[in-house]
Amino acid sequence: MFDIKAIRENPEAFDEGWKKRGLEPQAEALLALDQAWRDKQRELQDCQSRRNEVSRAIGQAKARGEDAEDLIAEVAALKKRMPELEEEVRALEEDLNARLSRLDNIPADDVPFGEGEEENQEIRRWGENPAFDFAPKQHFEIGEALGQMDFEGAAKMSGARFVTLTGDLARLERALAAFMLDLHTTEFGYTEVSPPALVRDAALYGTSQLPKFEEDLFKTDTGHYLIPTGEVPLTNLVREEILDEERLPLRFTALTPCFRSEAGSAGKDTRGMIRLHQFQKVELVSITTPEQSWDELERMTGIAEEVLKRLNLPYRVMTLCTGDMGFAARKTYDIEVWLPGQDTYREISSCSNTGDFQARRMRARCRPAGERKTRFVHTLNGSGLAVGRTLVAVLENYQQADGSVIIPEVLRPYMGGREVIKPQ
Repeated sequence: MFDIKAIRENPEAFDEGWKKRGLEPQAEALLALDQAWRDKQRELQDCQSRRNEVSRAIGQAKARGEDAEDLIAEVAALKKRMPELEEEVRALEEDLNARLSRLDNIPADDVPFGEGEEENQEIRRWGENPAFDFAPKQHFEIGEALGQMDFEGAAKMSGARFVTLTGDLARLERALAAFMLDLHTTEFGYTEVSPPALVRDAALYGTSQLPKFEEDLFKTDTGHYLIPTGEVPLTNLVREEILDEERLPLRFTALTPCFRSEAGSAGKDTRGMIRLHQFQKVELVSITTPEQSWDELERMTGIAEEVLKRLNLPYRVMTLCTGDMGFAARKTYDIEVWLPGQDTYREISSCSNTGDFQARRMRARCRPAGERKTRFVHTLNGSGLAVGRTLVAVLENYQQADGSVIIPEVLRPYMGGREVIKPQ
């Protein structure tokens, strides 16, 4: 969400930013609507002033015993016109805010220009891709052969894009989540949160899922929405708050279920756990001052990478180009893990700096010590990691020729000391 005053002051910079995202210039139309809104406000204020002025004149005329019929008629006309103007002002303001709320954030200067994912830039790789003396299988083949990953049974209950894990795979999923949370809270200073999974529309508006992406959400008949990511409740922890800057950065983490309609994904990843309607994710959220946010993005990305390093899963880090970056982001790093069964890298974490884009929508501010003036915080979010996709990566990278799966060493304490998962 943008401040229309900033667009007034530098419309060319905003149009250039939207152009980088492949969007048409917006500033001229926005400023025309803004001018119409301000003109109507001024007309309303003039009517109010004139009404007050004429009302005083009526009182003075009556005190002098003079005829005030013309003045009374003018007040009546003003009183009739004012509600009409108030409605016009309200409608113009709503239209302006609606348009502003649907505009993508402006990319940072160092974000590479591009139209799609083919133009994302790889910045580093870590680890060696495992070598197999057999044809590696995809995770759903491994899980189904283990007898502990059931898509058909889940479909009977819930339809497509759901899965049921049982036995060791259910425990492995739980182990991954616990390992991630322990790492983030004990080594990297994140505060663990157990947030609601149902939120109102204001929370989703604050983190930019609404109004533009409503079709991607599941809505209940009570007006609540199921969260698509832990970013929503964690970022909204500072909604409408004024924070002392000495407290920043704030760092939160949570394991939450996530629910996505996957609108527009027909035909994509129809088999397996890559793209489900319900999945678990460990989220990372940071609230910072404007000066801290770019260093925090690097730190957050490094922490997400550390999870993969501890699991010994090879990956690469990509800087997303302007055409592939999310709606609210100023800059995004995607971490892509190697999946031998697919013979490719797939996204497992996305870490973004949104600047003050979300903070403006949430009215989340901070105040420097000893000052009265406030400013908007910066918000960042990232997956640390998507638990289901991490399970996929473990199954594919640690699979054995006999159908068993080696348990990564760091997870064994969470698995009762077990070293291998064997077919049932």
